[in-house]
Parts: sequence; structure tokens; C-alpha cells
Amino acid sequence: MVKLKKYNGFLKLFVIFLTVFFITSCSQKNYNLTKIEGKQLPVTEKGAETPEIEKFIAPYRDHINKDLDSVLAFSPETLDKSTGKWQTTIGCLMADVCVQRGNLVFKKRENKTIDLCLLNHGGIRAILPKGNVTSRTAFEIMPFENNLVVLAMKGQQIADIAAYIIKEKKPQPLSGMTFTITKENTAKNIQVQGQPLDVNKIYYVATNDYLANGGDNMAFFAKNVEKFDLNYKLRDVLIDYFKEVDTIPAPRDIRITEE
Repeated sequence: MVKLKKYNGFLKLFVIFLTVFFITSCSQKNYNLTKIEGKQLPVTEKGAETPEIEKFIAPYRDHINKDLDSVLAFSPETLDKSTGKWQTTIGCLMADVCVQRGNLVFKKRENKTIDLCLLNHGGIRAILPKGNVTSRTAFEIMPFENNLVVLAMKGQQIADIAAYIIKEKKPQPLSGMTFTITKENTAKNIQVQGQPLDVNKIYYVATNDYLANGGDNMAFFAKNVEKFDLNYKLRDVLIDYFKEVDTIPAPRDIRITEE
């Protein structure tokens, strides 16, 4: 009888031990990161690409390059944003095109007409070179994904646009609006589509979504009374325009004068 009791006690301890062992062995283990290893991979020199990769991507690259380099129009001269105090040929062209192409969408969608366009000088990222003009040209001039938007604005905000241009002293792309800078650096004779500015009227101003949200300190755009996103990228505006025309004109009309 004594031996049996000792055996039962030993058995109980053994069962407890096995239970604890299995519980601890099955519990979730916590691992800590103690070391990170890596090695530098050199950039493959041109002409020494991996043949398999080059063979795979070549058809896609060739197709894209073919689309980008197809000739859409011709420019008789180089249009550059660096020539001109208050306006440039490329800036005027871009603003004119935004009004022209934007109206095709805006009139159809809202039955309204764009009155003027203001873009930013810094948004033009390349020249429009003399010679053949391609889709690649549009990507170089306007590499960003900005959309064309139209803002409904009161006449007072149109006057603020003129004040902003004078203050910044840069040839901001402008279309549909003219004014004269006085000796006191204020704007007078402000006209929109050839008519004197009416501070009580609502005007429809085309710009890009970056500027519409206050980019380049264009705070006056935040005072708009209504906003219309045309879902039309400025780059596509240029490409569609290039496709439409044979020869690209260089705008020469005077939009901003000084006393």
C-alpha cells in the first residue's frame, strides 16, 4: 500500500511536469531583430543590361517612344518664358490654349464660357523649340499632373489678379484680360474680353488645380464662389491643341502695358 501511494505521487508530479512543458513549448515566442545585413548592388552600365530584362522591356519602351516622338505640329520659332518683362510668347500661348480648349468642355458641361485664364510663370518647365512639335514636347513643358479647373470669381478678385501680377513682377501666363500699370504700381483700365471690369459681375477664370488651392501665394483664388474641375490635364490640353493645328502661332498682342 505504501509503495502504491508513492507511485501515485510520482505519477501526479510527472503529469504536471508534462502539462507545463507542453504549455510552454506551444506558447507564442517573441523574436527580436538583432541584425540587418545588406550589400550594395552597382547600377549596370549602359550597354551591359541583363539580356532577359532588356528583351522584356524593349517592346514597351519602343512603343512609348514612338507615341512620344510622333510629330503633331510645327513651330516656326522657339517660344521661351525667359524673354519678356510682363508677358512671354509661350506663356500667352498656354493661357490662350487653356481658354480655347477649356471652353470646349466647360460650355458643353456647364453651358458657360471661360472669361480669362491665369497660370504661373514657374509652371512652364521647358521651351517650345523651333521645329517639329511632339507629345514629348508637351510632357517637357508641363510634366506635372495638374488638372484644368474653372473658378467663378467676383470682379474684385479679378482686380486682385492684376495686383498680384504687379507685385510678383513676373510674366505670368494671362489670357482674356488686359490692364495698364501706373507709375504708382497699381492697375488701371482693367478689361476682360475687351470690356471694362465690372466689380459686381461673376467671371469664370481658368487655372490649374495647384493654383486654385492657393499655390504660388494666389490667395485670391480661395475667394471663389464656385469651382469646376474639368478633369482635363494641362499636358493633355497642349497635346490636343498640337494635334489640332498645323503651325503654332506666337502671340504678339500686348496684354499688360506700363505708363
